[in-house]
Amino acid sequence: QVQLVESGGGLVQAGGSLRLSCEASGSIPSIGAMAWYRQAPGKQRELVAHIIKGGTTNYADSVKGRFTISRDNTKSTVYLQMNSLKPEDTAVYYCNGNWWGLDYWGKGTLVTVSS
Repeated sequence: QVQLVESGGGLVQAGGSLRLSCEASGSIPSIGAMAWYRQAPGKQRELVAHIIKGGTTNYADSVKGRFTISRDNTKSTVYLQMNSLKPEDTAVYYCNGNWWGLDYWGKGTLVTVSS
């Protein structure tokens, strides 16, 4: 079984920064492949950033150059550093991982960016 718990969301002004964390627990072999998604009000959930085994990262075009995904294997934690935040970044952010062919999701953390 796997548990993912996000933290770090909050209210921030446009142009500000936040760092989200997602701690994984359970009998997982590693957290080498993880992703951050977000869902804005009235919109579908979208992929924000993805880190795979080996450290290769991918980003949505809308956040490229502003967001950075990283991980700390010793802490079983994946991070999303968000800089130069825009009002359109407002959403609930979810972390995601896949083990044994199944997707696991956190409950989400709310990020609100004011203009």
